Amino acid sequence: MVIINGDDFGMNEHCTKAIAAAFSEGLITDTTIMANGAYFNEAVALAQSDGFADRIGIHLNITEGTPLTEDIKGFPDFVTNGHFNKRYNHSRELTEAEQKAIYNELTAQIKKLKTAGISITHADSHHYVHNSAHIAPIAERVCREQGISKIRLKRNLCESEDFEYNIRLRENGFITTTYFGKLIDIKTGVVPDDTEILVHPDFDKSGKLIDRRGVEDGYPVGESIPKLKAQLGSYNKLT
Repeated sequence: MVIINGDDFGMNEHCTKAIAAAFSEGLITDTTIMANGAYFNEAVALAQSDGFADRIGIHLNITEGTPLTEDIKGFPDFVTNGHFNKRYNHSRELTEAEQKAIYNELTAQIKKLKTAGISITHADSHHYVHNSAHIAPIAERVCREQGISKIRLKRNLCESEDFEYNIRLRENGFITTTYFGKLIDIKTGVVPDDTEILVHPDFDKSGKLIDRRGVEDGYPVGESIPKLKAQLGSYNKLT
C-alpha cells in the first residue's frame, strides 16, 4: 500500500484548490491541513463537499503564518511581528517556557481541527519540525494526548539506513509507514510497499497542476504529479 499525501491544505487559496483537484484526479490519497492557514475554513468546507474529509491529518506548524495562541508570541526565535519565523535554530535546546508555549500551540492547532469536525487521521508538520530533536518529544506528547496514533517518518526512502527517530516512533507505540520520501526519491519508478510519498500540489503560472518545488517570479514551479504504478491506500487504512 502506498500513501500519497498533499501537504499545506488550507495554507492559501491556490494550494487548497490544487489539493482538491489532485484528489479529484486520483493523484493523492491524503492531505494534511494547517490549522492556522489563511484558507482553513474554506479548506474544511471543500473537503466536506468533495468527499475527502475522512482523509485529513494535522500539518503541525510553528514556522509560517499567525499563531493560534498568545504565549508563543513572546519568543522572538519563533515569532516576529506576530508571525511565525520560517527558520529557527533547530539545534539549540529549548527553555521550559518555550517548550510549554510550543506544547500549547500544537495542542490548540489539533483542537481547532476537532472543533471543525475533522477526524484527524495522522500528523506531520510544516518544514518537518515534528522530527527535529527538540520539537519531536513535544509533538509526540501532544499527539498521544490528543489520540493521534499515526505520524509521518523522517525521510528515509533516499537513505540506506533507518533513522533513530523513526525507530523511536515505533518503539513509543506510534503507527508509521516503513518508508517516507518525495517523488525525486523514486529513481526506478517503482515504489516500495508501505511507503508515504509527499507532494505539494499547486498551480503553476499557466494553471497546470504541479508538485511545487519552489517559487520563481512569484509563481509556483515544479513538475506534474504522476499517477504512480502502485496499490494506493490511505492513512485511515494504515494499521
